Amino acid sequence: MASVSHNDAEPITDRLHDNSWSANLEKPRHADDRELVIEQALDAIEHTVPGNHVNLVTHGDHGHPREYLFDALADEYGDEIEWSYVEQCGCGGHVTRVHV
Repeated sequence: MASVSHNDAEPITDRLHDNSWSANLEKPRHADDRELVIEQALDAIEHTVPGNHVNLVTHGDHGHPREYLFDALADEYGDEIEWSYVEQCGCGGHVTRVHV
């Protein structure tokens, strides 16, 4: 596991997105830190203006997002958002689309 604090990790975004966009959660620092992936996925959702979607592109080392991300989304948002699994990328990562 990474010894870097989540506070030291570069933020996934620093602005509100009033459009559909993709959050890259498959950088090397994400490979070692599933909690960072979840934390930054939630942050990406918070930075997406309602009526848009964000594609959460998660690192393949963590496996299918249903194994860890879907429960975190349900716990945080309940039925306030909708998400669906899109596909596995050629690089091994996974894409989950979240409609805000």
